[in-house]
Amino acid sequence: MLTERELRKGLKTKTFGNKIYTFQTIDSTNNCAKAVANVGAAEGIVVIAEEQTAGRGRLGRSWQANPGENLTFSLLLRPQVPPDTINLLPLYVAVAVAQAIERTTNLKVECKWPNDLLINKKKVAGILIEGSMQQNTVEYIVIGLGINVNQTQFPKELLQKATSLRLESHQEIDRVKLFKEIILSLEASYKPSVATRFQSVVPFWLDHATMINKPIVVSEQGNVITGIVKGLSKEGGLILQTNETEKTLFAGDVTILGEAPEQLFPVANTSTPTLSVPHL
Repeated sequence: MLTERELRKGLKTKTFGNKIYTFQTIDSTNNCAKAVANVGAAEGIVVIAEEQTAGRGRLGRSWQANPGENLTFSLLLRPQVPPDTINLLPLYVAVAVAQAIERTTNLKVECKWPNDLLINKKKVAGILIEGSMQQNTVEYIVIGLGINVNQTQFPKELLQKATSLRLESHQEIDRVKLFKEIILSLEASYKPSVATRFQSVVPFWLDHATMINKPIVVSEQGNVITGIVKGLSKEGGLILQTNETEKTLFAGDVTILGEAPEQLFPVANTSTPTLSVPHL
């Protein structure tokens, strides 16, 4: 089991990770982070667990991760930004985590909207964003991260869709080193991103994306839309050119044509209307 002492030793951050709650087993690191946020916990606390009994992804999907092999943790933020910037926050997280993974492993990481991280077209990490809003002000945000680090065995239904850093790099990854690199990367880009209301992360996300100008299928609340990805809106929506018109989407399951659709793997809903009181 990872300990707070080893995770904090040599961690070169000022705020993020100043307090780390570690668990062998917990229902959900996001649930715990929200609970401490609701009683006034400071920005930057981390909740990390080897196993989640009720870990979840988007649309009620389960979060599948083998204990002792991966990283599953949550980070509490209190950004002073208006609620309409929240759709951009997952892009900031995706870029920071992608850059940390690349520095640690020398692997090329791809960002896939809304907030997936891929290596060689297979998902290696998922992000779940939850939070609370009071009087049209963001009270707090909890970032949930699940990263397949050293896992080498996956359920049959995920064999063609999921991968891990170990499988892609052909070597065991130091989870503690990777954790520290991710937390440092998130903190380093946090204040500059908040200062621009997360607009500054868009070009970095686009640099890590390969889906621009490609045909995709988006499933949203039972509706299926096919089109060509033209880019991102200033609010973080996906701009899709269909046969009839141009649409901007803020949530949905994306399948890049020619790739297998995703199933039972953690992704986050980035739609602003889900940000509610007291929590998501």
